[in-house]
Amino acid sequence: MKITLREAAELLKGAEDIVITTHINPDGDAIGSSLGLKAALEKMGKKCRVFIDDDMRPVFRVLPGQDTIQRPDKENPETIRADLLVILDTTPDRTGRIAKLCDAKVLNIDHHVTNDAQAENTYVDGTRSACAEILYELITLLGVPFQGNKDMAMCIYTGLATDTGFFSFSNTTAHTMHAAAEMLDAGVEANVVSEALEKRPLEDVQSLAQAMTHIEVWHEGHAVGVFLGHEIMAELSHTEGLIDMIRVIEGTDVAVVMKEKEEKKIRVSMRSTGLDVAAISKQFGGGGHIRAAGCGFRDIPFEEARKKLVSAVDKALDTYLAEK
Repeated sequence: MKITLREAAELLKGAEDIVITTHINPDGDAIGSSLGLKAALEKMGKKCRVFIDDDMRPVFRVLPGQDTIQRPDKENPETIRADLLVILDTTPDRTGRIAKLCDAKVLNIDHHVTNDAQAENTYVDGTRSACAEILYELITLLGVPFQGNKDMAMCIYTGLATDTGFFSFSNTTAHTMHAAAEMLDAGVEANVVSEALEKRPLEDVQSLAQAMTHIEVWHEGHAVGVFLGHEIMAELSHTEGLIDMIRVIEGTDVAVVMKEKEEKKIRVSMRSTGLDVAAISKQFGGGGHIRAAGCGFRDIPFEEARKKLVSAVDKALDTYLAEK
């Protein structure tokens, strides 16, 4: 059921024990939004915990409160009891085991237009660049000031910065910049965030270089992709950021990275210059934005999944280029 942002604020005000979660393979917006909301709710005197059912990149250690994030036990997960489960930046089905383990009313806050509002209470605003941009508005509605709360502001700023490519993507708006400016006014040092998130160990850079030897170009140069099956992934220590490295190839309208971390468990990321990759992702149970989206495949061989994805990309490109 769709609700207003003010109604979302009232749900939070009415709950005392709140659990926050987000999608697996969490990015800067997912983690920053979760920790930013946690900090705001704790300022209001609420009991609040963040659960994420996946590993997180070490670079996010720069975020205040990152060490408080919990993950359910892999072998014997326990029921998580709370008054309210807040799902950020995704739909309930992409939270791993959290949505099933948490016995609570659900509030889903998202900025992805593919969110179908299946959660009990859903607020979606696809005009916002990041979930953190919605939370900037929500925290303001809750009456928690950013001034004097630098740690909270740093988390929200990180969400804004990472989902806009540090304010270089087309989703950056005047409202986004206004929100970011308020975070800076609260004491956030932009260079501290960017420098921390850009750092990579030597072996990670070498791993990315190895992954890029698998670049493929097709559809007369309009599509570029890196397809990493289970055997190749076993040789690589790091592949995060690969999609941003290949999407800049001249002449490319769509970039794809497909990774099989575990056998028959495949993750896909897509970026475009205008082609609706969210529509492609939705065909395979994923979602996202017109220019940035993702999906996954389970229980089918890597090559079969690859053929399905490439075929969908080709069909979408044919239509897109014909209309261009």
